Amino acid sequence: MDHMHIRDILERDKTTISFEFFPPSSDSACEALSERLEAFEQLSPSFVSVTYGAGGSTRQRTHDLVISLKSRETLDPVPHLTCVMQGVTELDEILERYAESGISNLLVIRGDKPIDSSDYDPSSEDFQHAADLVKHVKTFNDRGSALDKRGFGIGVAGFPEGHPETPNRLRQMAHLKAKVDAGADWITTQMFFDNHVFFDWCEQCELNDVTIPKIAGIMPITSIKNMRRMADLAAGTNFPAKLQRRLHKHQDDPEAVEQIGVHWASEQCNDLLDNDVRGIHFYTLNRSDATLRIFKALGTHSSELLRSTGV
Repeated sequence: MDHMHIRDILERDKTTISFEFFPPSSDSACEALSERLEAFEQLSPSFVSVTYGAGGSTRQRTHDLVISLKSRETLDPVPHLTCVMQGVTELDEILERYAESGISNLLVIRGDKPIDSSDYDPSSEDFQHAADLVKHVKTFNDRGSALDKRGFGIGVAGFPEGHPETPNRLRQMAHLKAKVDAGADWITTQMFFDNHVFFDWCEQCELNDVTIPKIAGIMPITSIKNMRRMADLAAGTNFPAKLQRRLHKHQDDPEAVEQIGVHWASEQCNDLLDNDVRGIHFYTLNRSDATLRIFKALGTHSSELLRSTGV
């Protein structure tokens, strides 16, 4: 599999399908993910992204997983790149390693603050905002060090339901515009469970001349515990009352809860595809089963997606 620049991927695939993995924290978790990767490979995604832990705590494992995925020649990895606790010298070393390894694209985010670090001061960072990091990657691109002559493709995060640290939604859109103006090629959104919120956000983007492709982030709820964890990880995410009512009605039946979560995500995906979404990004939690069940539930859309990604 050729590792393609995001602009070529977007030109090739009418609708992109992508998955997000996190670096395993143990050897057993690594083995478990390796066993599941074959199932993800069968869906022939447009790309897969690989996260960092809070404060970059899993940075080395992220790099190792990215290189491992690339070596499989079937999954095109897009590593996260964060501002937190990362200086200019270290960042350039990471970019050089990725360029030498043939990585074509990056997802540039500010990142979560370090775990258990109450005295963390973001103003001390070399890169205080994701837009600053985007600018630096563009500067690196201009040196001609990246694999593709266009340099790394750059993705950034979007927040349809707002960012908890920026309650002013107009200012939050201005931050997104700054990342786009700095050189971003596409946007992947935070997870959401109400498509109306996503569609309205897309309209707001258009009003603010944010016209680059927007890929919708979807995470199926697989348990009540999983939902509560999502609420902590993505503060501000709304769980519609209709969804909560269904889940709580069956909260003592784990299989029913997972089925409800998969069904809800499937309905979201069908609606997004009916409205010509540019792409869907699945937050997998390194599990293939829920994602595969969603694909099976997509009906005619499923075959369209598989065709669009080259299967």
